[in-house]
Formats: sequence, structure tokens, C-alpha cells
Amino acid sequence: MAVEEEGLRVFQSVKIKIGEAKNLPTYPGPNKMRDCYCTVNLDQEEVFRTKIVEKSLCPFYGEDFYCEIPRSFRHLSFYIFDRDVFRRDSIIGKVAIQKEDLQKYHNRDTWFQLQHVDADSEVQGKVHLELRLSEVITDTGVVCHKLAARILECQGLPIVNGQCDPYATVTLAGPYRSEAKKTKVKKKTNNPQFDEVFYFEVTRPCSYSRKSHFDFEEEDVDKLEIRVDLWNASNLKFGDEFLGELRIPLKVLRQSSSYEAWYFLQPRDNGSKSLKPGDLGSLRLNVVYTEDHVFSSDYYSPLRDLLLKSADVEPVSASTAHILGEVCREKQEAAIPLVRLFLHYGRVVPFISAIANAEVRRTQDPNTIFRGNSLTSKCIDETMKLAGMHYLHVTLKPTIEEICQSHKPCEIDPVKLKDGENLENNMENLRQYVDRIFNVITKSGVSCPTVMCDIFFSLREAAAKRFQDDLDVRYTAVSSFIFLRFFAPAILSPNLFQLTPHHTDPQTSRTLTLISKTIQTLGSLSKSKSASFKESYMAAFYEFFNEQKYADAVKNFLDLISSSGRRDPKSVEQPILLKEGFMIKRAQGRKRFGMKNFKKRWFRLTNHEFTYQKSKGDQPLYSIPIENILAVEKLEEESFKMKNMFQVIQPERALYIQANNCVEAKAWIDILTKVSQCNQKRLTVYHPSAYLNGHWLCCRASSDTAPGCSPCTGGLPANIQLDIDGDRETERIYSLFNLYMSKLEKMQEACGSRSVYDGPEQEEYLTFVIDDPQETYKTLKQVIARVGALEQEHAQYKRDKFKKTKYGSQEHPIGDKSFQSYIRQQSEVSTHSI
Repeated sequence: MAVEEEGLRVFQSVKIKIGEAKNLPTYPGPNKMRDCYCTVNLDQEEVFRTKIVEKSLCPFYGEDFYCEIPRSFRHLSFYIFDRDVFRRDSIIGKVAIQKEDLQKYHNRDTWFQLQHVDADSEVQGKVHLELRLSEVITDTGVVCHKLAARILECQGLPIVNGQCDPYATVTLAGPYRSEAKKTKVKKKTNNPQFDEVFYFEVTRPCSYSRKSHFDFEEEDVDKLEIRVDLWNASNLKFGDEFLGELRIPLKVLRQSSSYEAWYFLQPRDNGSKSLKPGDLGSLRLNVVYTEDHVFSSDYYSPLRDLLLKSADVEPVSASTAHILGEVCREKQEAAIPLVRLFLHYGRVVPFISAIANAEVRRTQDPNTIFRGNSLTSKCIDETMKLAGMHYLHVTLKPTIEEICQSHKPCEIDPVKLKDGENLENNMENLRQYVDRIFNVITKSGVSCPTVMCDIFFSLREAAAKRFQDDLDVRYTAVSSFIFLRFFAPAILSPNLFQLTPHHTDPQTSRTLTLISKTIQTLGSLSKSKSASFKESYMAAFYEFFNEQKYADAVKNFLDLISSSGRRDPKSVEQPILLKEGFMIKRAQGRKRFGMKNFKKRWFRLTNHEFTYQKSKGDQPLYSIPIENILAVEKLEEESFKMKNMFQVIQPERALYIQANNCVEAKAWIDILTKVSQCNQKRLTVYHPSAYLNGHWLCCRASSDTAPGCSPCTGGLPANIQLDIDGDRETERIYSLFNLYMSKLEKMQEACGSRSVYDGPEQEEYLTFVIDDPQETYKTLKQVIARVGALEQEHAQYKRDKFKKTKYGSQEHPIGDKSFQSYIRQQSEVSTHSI
């Protein structure tokens, strides 16, 4: 989901690795240990939670989280909680990284000191305020000054304990006075519309009583300030919760008698900074924040055309896409946007075939084919992740879930056996698990996605042609991907492939490691299987699988997934689980006199139907066939005074659902839209608000069957080749070329050197693969020119935006540090250009 700006779309995403915490404070009880988990928050909104690590002051999490960020934010925060069975979980400490500081820690493992958390520092949101200073003539003809403070609205206030009933206090404060006034409480909204005006006397007439110590007439207006405090009206005995404040000195009215602006709320200083931050321990994180500024498609045509021709360039090493792989620090940096772009335009198979053929020609030993971290390997890995995730889930997930739930002992290392465990029983448990997983894999060939089969066919042909004397190379070329880089890693770390929600416990993790090792060896078809294990106990266990039927099953499976024109007319599409989880739904009114209340339900989406039930594993209470989904759209917050709501529109009614947070809401809307995109009866218009009290809140139409009043959003096509933003991927590739421009120039020098000089090369040139210096130089020249043209467009856009943007606007409130940093950068650029 992009944030629209003038002629530009802005995409934000974040990839986080939560490593471990160290030296947490001891629990004030006899065992001193804690049961801790970590949350990821956009400002105050939780978007992810790790598993709980029990009885540890140095918990290891090892969890990855990725999300598209659908809204603006100020802080990316991480909270360490201690689970409490009887009371609300307590916060131990937090790490809060300001948005403008995220690049400092980009893709680096960093230890952060945990900071103390108190209510006075937990703020988010912004306030729209107008101040007006006017002269008033009294009945006696004396002039005095009055200040009108108008608080119009707030946006994005935090939700505290599931609710937000905000009000504001407005205070005129100075060295000798403090006068406060209060707005009305706005119920159930974190975007309150106040529009209330408060009047304060700034100076008094001379006839005012001098008996008081305060002499307002002589008081310096510059020493006065307006303070606005936001509060959440609480029914709890602890009192109202502080939401944030802002302080504005009245000297802002020197130049003009009126002043109007948006402000970010700020925390108030309560002296907590005196506490030592090191007392709370530390947290290891790796954060990759990406912000893509994407122009309209025509801007990218020159660079995109060069990229899409890559498969046809001879030699392929002189192509634009291959050059990107040469200059990037890591091949995966290049592989991710390249694969997504080529998938979008249906060119991924020809491109991967071309670079795979080139790599096979350079390979001398058939035993090392596709074993390195080359551009080919990374591109095939990325294609399997994108195109094969559903295939992986439908093949492995049921068995992986059973292994996680059953907890059968499977340790076969005699040294690691626990008391009471039997080695023979453990071997039998493990053998049964390996057999089950081996069978579901080798019988899944008909379900393997077509794009993967086409790539495997080209690998098989290239390897067989290059090494004609090795009869097994046609199998090992394919098994090195499907077994070693697809199934085995998914079994080893199921959480990284969304097969489990979190890391598995130590015993299950050990079981999955043993299974993964065995499956990897079975799939490799190596001549001496037992010798491939370093551990003697693994070699002994593998004797169970030394029968010819296992090798035959692997070869039959590899033949099926790498055959041209592979099709099985008897194959019937099985329901594929796409997403599931708890959400809150509003009763649909299917019973004439039923209450339309809100209830928590377990939702489940497959490629056949969308259902909900009371709890996971129960029978469905209601099912919507995919073909009956006419639209999936956001629901305006004002409908039920609830955030993160969306609607699934059916022929008779709409199902209103509230997700847990904005990231979850976006994920559900995207996947529901994607799976129903090809429905013939999809709506073109919808109602953005609910039908309540006999009318639609958005257009006031009284009929519940009235046509919608707003156009439906575009959504996402169901076809994976189209379920990618080609312009965004081209922008990512442009950014990489721009980042590594110095390497592009070095590669140009290397081409020139090879064209005119045949002797030993400079060491820095040896890292580049250059088969044809002249063709490569020609491509490099075109790439540098087109990247330069895009860079000029970005620079011009920034200059134009800088001229138009007003500090204190709704988009850039006062206190926006990222915008202040941006202003400094633009000022430096302007000075330099002058």
C-alpha cells in the first residue's frame, strides 16, 4: 500500500531480525527468572510479537519479521514484556528508533540498551491549533489584549487499554500565572474533532487591582506560553492517562496576530532520565528499512527495456541484469528485484535459463554444479520462495504441525539421550517422520508450480548437455535446488517459511534438524550416502534408507518436475490454506431478531472459501465461497468508532471485520482481494461506511440495497506474474545501480583495459565476469546514462517539493524531525548549487 504524493507513490517496508536480549533485571522473587517476549510497534501500535522464552534473563528469540508499512510513523519501537499469569504483563524496557535514524542501523546487527518506559514518554499523534491575539477596548475605553486559542482536531492518538476517549486542556502559563481550560471528552475515537475556542486575557487594563503580587500589564508577553495537554478519560481509579503535550511560546505572534499550524505531540520530562539505562539489559536487532519513491511507469521505460532484454543479450554476462549482480555487494540484493520484475513481465524462465547455461559452461566439476552463491542460485531461490510458497505449505505443513504438537522423542545421538529414553524407540519415531515427509514430497510432483518446472527443465537440459558422461547430473542439477535449497531449509527452520508462527522448542528443533539432514541426503542421490555424514549415529540411522526404492522415488519425482509439458489430467486442485488467525467480526444480521454485536472468531482463508469458527480446529460457523466475494474494502473508522476495520462484501450483505493492527488489516485485505480478483461479478462501486439505523452513513441512502457511492480500489490481480508492482521493482534496481555507481565505473575501466591490453589485470578488475568487453562496455554506458536521467528526475522532484512544502502543515507538523533533516539537506544542496 503506497502513500500517494503529487505524481509519486511512496512505499515503506521493514525487515527485522530480533536476535536476543541480555542481562535483563532479575525477577524480585525466589527463582529470579522471567518469561519474556518482545513486541514490534509502529509508534504505540503492536504489529508483531515473538514467542515467550521461559525462565531466562538472556532470552534468545531468533525471529524474523517483514511488513509493508501502510501509514506514516515516527518511531519503530521494541518492547520487552515479562509474562504475568495473574495480572497484566509488565514492561521491562523498550528500544525506540526514530524513523530518521533507521538508516544509521541499516542491515547491521546492533545491540541497543533498553530504556525505561513510563506513561509520560509514550506519546504519538498530532494536534491542529490556531492562536489569535487581538486588542479589545473595554467599556471605559482602555485597551487590553486577549488571546483566542482554538483547538481544532487531533489525529493518530494512541489507543490505551483498548479504548480512546480523549480531551484536551489548554493552559496559558507564565512566570507569575497559570490559567487552564478544558475541552469536552470525545468518546471512542483517536481522531477527535474538538473545534473549541478558549479566550485568555494576556494584559489587563490599568484600573486592575494592584493589591495582588501579579502586575499583568507589565508582564512580558514573550515569557508566556500556551500548553496543550491531551488526556484519555479513564474510568479506572488510577486517573486519566497522559497522551502527550505541546508548548508554544506566544512570541510566535510577534510577526502576525494569528498563527495556525499542526504540531506533533511531545513527551513531558518527568525526571526519569536520571535512571541508568544499563540497568535494564540490552537487545540485539537487525533492521532494514526501505522507502521507495516511485514515479509513473513512463519514467522507468528506458531502464526497464534494457533489463527485460537481458535474456536475449549475447553473451548474457553483458546484459543489464547480469551486470547488476556483478556490482552489488551481495547477489541476493540484485536477485530479489530482478526476479520480481521478470515474474511480472513473464520473462523469469528465459532469463534464469540464460544465466544458468552460462554458469554451467563455466563449471568444471559436475559435483559442484549450482553449489555456490551465484546470481543463478539466488534468482532460483527467490523464484521458489515467490512461486512455491503455497506448494510448500500444502506439501509440508500438516506433517510439520503434527511433529510440533506430538513431541515424540527422536534423539539418536547416544551422548544426548535423556534419562528414560530408548535409542531403538527414538530411531523408530524418527524413521516414521522421515518416511512421512519423504513420501509427501516425492508424491507432490503434480502440484509443483509450472514456473518452477520450466526452470528445472532448463537446468536439467543444460547440465546433461555439458556433462554427457555423467548420467546422474540431470538429477543432481535439479535436486540441488528442490531438496537442498527448498524442502530441507523449510524443514530445518519452518518459521522462516511461515510453516510455524515462531521458532520451535529445542526438542522439536533437534528432531527437525535430524529429519532435514536425512531428507537432504536422500534427495542428493550421492554415491556413498553413509559416508556423507560426519556423525557415526547418522550413518547408522541412514542404513534404514539404503534401499533402491528411495533412489527410484527421488528420480521419478525429479523426472516429473523437470519434464517439458508436465501435466496430470487426474490432478484435482486441493484447498490451499492462504491465511488464518483471530479477528473480531460484527454479526451479519442473518437472524431477523438477532443482536448485531461484535465477537472474536478464528478466520480461515483457502483458495476455495473464507470461513470463521469459534476457535481453531472447530467446525465453521459460516462460510463464504470465494466466488461470492464481490469486493474487499476498508471500512471508515466513524462507522463503529473502531480502527483497522474492513468489509467483505457478498451478494446479500457485508461482513464487517476488525483486524488486530494496521499491518494485519492490510495483509487480510490484500490476500482476500487477490484470491477473489477474477470473480465475474466483482463490484465497481461500494459503500465506504456501514449501513446503520436505516441508512448508509456515507451517502445517507435509505435502502440497504442502494448501489455504492465510491469506486472500488484497484486491488491485486490473482496471477503471480501480475501480483508485483513492476515500477516499484525497477525503482529498486535503479536505487541499487545508483548506490553502486562507483563499481559500474570500475567495470567500465575493466572493459577498456581488457579491450586494449591482454596481459595481467589489476586485482580490482578480476572480480568482474566479463566475457565480451565491447558488448559489456556498450551496456554499461547505456545503464549509466539511464540511471543518471532517473537521478535527475528524483533531484528535480525533491527541489519542487521543497519549494511547495510548508513546515507546520498536516503532512509535516512542527516537531517532524525527518522533515527538519530534509530541509537541512535541501538547504545544503541549494547552497552548493549556487
